[in-house]
Amino acid sequence: MSDLSESAARAKRGTLASIAGMGLNLLLAGAKIAAGLLFGLVSVLADGINNLSDCGSSAVALVSFRIAAKPADKEHPFGHQRAEYVASMIIGCIILALAVELLRESIDCILEGSVASATPLVFVVLGVSVLVKGGMFFFYRAMSRSMGGSDPLLGAAKDSACDCLATLAAIAGTLVSMYADVPSADGWAGCFVALFIMWQGVGVLREAGSKLLGQAPDRSELDALRACILKGEGVLGVHDVRLFSYGPQHLFATAHVERDAGEPAMLSHEALDRLEREVRKELGIDLTSHLDPVDLHDEEALSLERAVRERTQGLYEGLDLHDFRLVRGAKKTLVFEAAVPFDCKAKEKEIAAALKEKVKELGDYECSVWVERE
Repeated sequence: MSDLSESAARAKRGTLASIAGMGLNLLLAGAKIAAGLLFGLVSVLADGINNLSDCGSSAVALVSFRIAAKPADKEHPFGHQRAEYVASMIIGCIILALAVELLRESIDCILEGSVASATPLVFVVLGVSVLVKGGMFFFYRAMSRSMGGSDPLLGAAKDSACDCLATLAAIAGTLVSMYADVPSADGWAGCFVALFIMWQGVGVLREAGSKLLGQAPDRSELDALRACILKGEGVLGVHDVRLFSYGPQHLFATAHVERDAGEPAMLSHEALDRLEREVRKELGIDLTSHLDPVDLHDEEALSLERAVRERTQGLYEGLDLHDFRLVRGAKKTLVFEAAVPFDCKAKEKEIAAALKEKVKELGDYECSVWVERE
């Protein structure tokens, strides 16, 4: 399937899910707001306004799917799929704004100290809401999975699950206020709902913001990319693998691929082109590869590499050495790169110094090492 047809199919599924969500949330909001106003139940009113915000969120998601489906153009050469992340941030802001207002109303209710009253009809409305929201959770999650993952729909699924708990809190607050003669129980339930919604909004903002800032890819995605590259004919090793996301279905990658230095340049170039096509076909990732030639006939350099690897094993957790070269000048210099995880506590200068000490143990060699984080 081409990129355009995939985007169109994704937009179609997202549009269907968003329209269904708008309709159901609008019905639930109308019923709850009416019941809340009629019986003066602030927790029920809060829950209804929350459903109204969900309706607005579905509208934002609907627009984002239409924008994300647009093909790449001069102003946006990497496509428009990050529109889904922007939509998630807007949804998070909407949720937070409503949560603050609902918290204010709930606090007012607590200060008034009024006792709630309701008819069985109110509990029927809330009970139906729990069932509908539970069904929407499974619907949104299934649609997201069918699209290969969608932040707006995953957010809507989490929102639906939270709404079930929020509605149950509204039911509990109303019952306690009515039958246990506890003043302001309804207001306290409203506060719980508002704080729960606020927590949910912060989570949506954090996730979307992280992806817009360049969130690290899943380890499984990197492992799959490495495995696919290593399967390539004539590939001796791979390092400096970087994966960049411009949307849920728009991934770019760069990698340094090791091949025999004795292979003619034209053959190496053709092999890397073929490898990039294979990665695109198997994983849907646009790979740009860099050739790192390895001299398989320089026994001294290969012996030094093995010795350095043995001596540095376990020196730092996650340490990865690559790009070994032996430069023969007035004095022999061993050149290589070292990669360590971002959570490694040691500083780059400290790591480089430790590695140079290990090289000195092997003989009269200079050492040039570059330390990077990954």
